[in-house]
Amino acid sequence: MARKQVQAEAGERGRIELMFDKPQLLGPLFGQYDQHLVALENALGVYIAARGNRLQIEGEAASTARARDVLYALYNRLVRGEDIDGGDVTAAITMSAEPTLEGIVRHEVNGSAPIMIRTRKKTIVPRTPTQIRYMEALVSNDVIFALGPAGTGKTYLAVAQAVAQLITGSVDRLILSRPAVEAGERLGFLPGDMKEKVDPYLRPLYDALYDCLPAEQVERRIASGEIEIAPIAFMRGRTLADSFIILDEAQNTTAGQMKMFLTRFGMNSRMVVCGDPNQVDLPDPRNSGLADAVGRLEGVEGLATVRFTTADVVRHPIVGRIVEAYEGPNAS
Repeated sequence: MARKQVQAEAGERGRIELMFDKPQLLGPLFGQYDQHLVALENALGVYIAARGNRLQIEGEAASTARARDVLYALYNRLVRGEDIDGGDVTAAITMSAEPTLEGIVRHEVNGSAPIMIRTRKKTIVPRTPTQIRYMEALVSNDVIFALGPAGTGKTYLAVAQAVAQLITGSVDRLILSRPAVEAGERLGFLPGDMKEKVDPYLRPLYDALYDCLPAEQVERRIASGEIEIAPIAFMRGRTLADSFIILDEAQNTTAGQMKMFLTRFGMNSRMVVCGDPNQVDLPDPRNSGLADAVGRLEGVEGLATVRFTTADVVRHPIVGRIVEAYEGPNAS
């Protein structure tokens, strides 16, 4: 990829010219009907003109520089054989606003190794600054608390990292758990055997697995015991060594359950505890084991706490606005 920049500034105005050496990648880079370029123009207030394999960006100097970095980052993903979509464009724009961020945009523009998780089905890159810090914590800490609202990627990224480590053989087992809290954990009221009773509670974990591994591999690894999905009550009395362990919906554990779970930690393991402190379904929310554990353990060596906000919601933009409305000044 050739890079040619011509900066003709009038006050704070700027113009940058980019040239790409793989014209076949410009279609996916620009998007259908140039929708990715339009998104950049609308978000950053710049004007982008395409002529062959060249782009010219005009606008306020800082915004043109951000647009350049976003386009180079997205182009480098395409060069590596990755796909990009509207969500990737929006995420790259958001992260380009971080002035001190040593994150994905800067990594990819400078050509150094980007932060990513590789699974059998896809390569996953962070979409917000908090996701970058989270993905770094997932490879450098023994126990990670991931706190924040739905749609921020807490559980999904943890499952992806666990799958990546299972594939490479750095762990022998992947253990996914969550409390079966709906109507006071009264599983006896549901029809079927124990698996049929608990599966509805564990469905989000299955969904993340199937997004990272082919279905036949998920089923084979579950059958062999390499992947275990079970309610937290099944963890009692065990020591979980050589494992990547994830507890989802941890806000619905009691303090006793949380202590029991955390003390299952064994040699050569990693444990991720995900939850939203604002969505406690226990009869008395004050009894949440997640809040209790974070208060007791924050600052302990080998343990990291990553806090997501509504700005990190990576689902449809309206999800972030809904979460903000529920947790804003008018929240009950």
